[in-house]
Amino acid sequence: MKKVSFHTLGCKLNYAETASLERQFVDRGFTIVPFNEHSDVCVVNTCSVTGRADRECRQLVRRALRTSPDAFVAVLGCYAQLQPEEIASIDGVDVVLGASEKFDLFTYAGHFQKFDAPKIFVSPISNAADFGPAYSGGVDDRTRAFLKVQDGCDFNCSFCTIPLARGKSRSQSLDDCLLQAKHLIDNGYKEIVLTGVNVGDYGKRDDESLIDLLRRLDAVEGLERIRVSSIEPNLLSRELLDFWIESKKICNHFHLPLQSGSDDILRKMRRRYLASEYRDLVNSIRERCPDAGIGVDIIVGFPGETEAQFKKTYDFLYELPASYLHVFTYSERPNTPSLELSGRIEPRIRHRHSDMLRILGQQKKQSFYQSQIGTSQSVLIESSIENNMLSGYTENYVRAFVPYHPSLENAIVRVRLNERSAEGCLGTVEEIEMASTRSPIVLESIHVAIQ
Repeated sequence: MKKVSFHTLGCKLNYAETASLERQFVDRGFTIVPFNEHSDVCVVNTCSVTGRADRECRQLVRRALRTSPDAFVAVLGCYAQLQPEEIASIDGVDVVLGASEKFDLFTYAGHFQKFDAPKIFVSPISNAADFGPAYSGGVDDRTRAFLKVQDGCDFNCSFCTIPLARGKSRSQSLDDCLLQAKHLIDNGYKEIVLTGVNVGDYGKRDDESLIDLLRRLDAVEGLERIRVSSIEPNLLSRELLDFWIESKKICNHFHLPLQSGSDDILRKMRRRYLASEYRDLVNSIRERCPDAGIGVDIIVGFPGETEAQFKKTYDFLYELPASYLHVFTYSERPNTPSLELSGRIEPRIRHRHSDMLRILGQQKKQSFYQSQIGTSQSVLIESSIENNMLSGYTENYVRAFVPYHPSLENAIVRVRLNERSAEGCLGTVEEIEMASTRSPIVLESIHVAIQ
């Protein structure tokens, strides 16, 4: 039986797409092995948001060939769409597939025998119209599944390569989303995370919207949790926010890209809101849902960012009632409008500012964890870890750890959070809300086992 290994770079959307490719291989009799083990086929699904992602791709290809020197190597995804010749120049690469071709690997790879020379199948991104099913359930045993509902972006922020790599915004139909959600539920998944490049833009070309999708999913029997991976702040309308907060299935977790606390920088980035509007939105969420988890994306070192503008961003974030920060150091990307801007920031300043915000982000995360101590939270238990513990996420995206009991895996349990840890909160199981389909749970036996 042939073996295949995968490595995925980038966002949750990429992971959902890789999972679809994994199912294609399993259906054809392949065995999936870890990327650091010998395999007959190596697939690298790439990202190209930053220069670091590009470098990681090159390093991964070379690492794969050290482990499996005779393996057929396929590189696909965003970096493949943007720089196919550069990837093809890496020794050992056999095929490079772009955005429109990546789900047709079996068509382009033949019998997975190494080619005499690398082959490139990358059509212009303007041709990208297919959507392709993508969800992370079915191959692994995770309890949360990532469901791709949207792809591409029409926003054209000045720093971003996504429109060049994935094309225009397009969405999967409501009916297909529901069919795939039901398939995941039938396979034991209790939480579905909606993913896409710009999820808030869902359905606009088909006279549909994200709230239409959420309403339909909210009514699906057996689906216990819905989580939205990220949403642009200008797309989180009052109507959508009302439904989100009132729903008993949609998690009280909001990931809202900000990118800068300076209006001048936001305008240069071509963002579609002001810092004050963002702050008002976060405050509104916090007022209506005090325990909500609120995540923020930030880009540091954008061209022309002065010390005063960085300080404005730092002060803005310091005062913002956010739960955690995702900090990105600006990276020059080919063919993006920001390359034409003056005022390039020295790398040492970019990294110094990034470090400052990452420290602030850790402080905010720990403060948020501390605020949850003593509360009772619903936790979807996912996996075992070291020290005989299990872990899972609360609805507001706090990682909770409880003592191991086999029947807790893939169960939704009520957990009393007792103590903060570096990675989350330690807790004890109070109540079983939704048992695992794999084995029955007897709460008394769990209490005996962990005493």
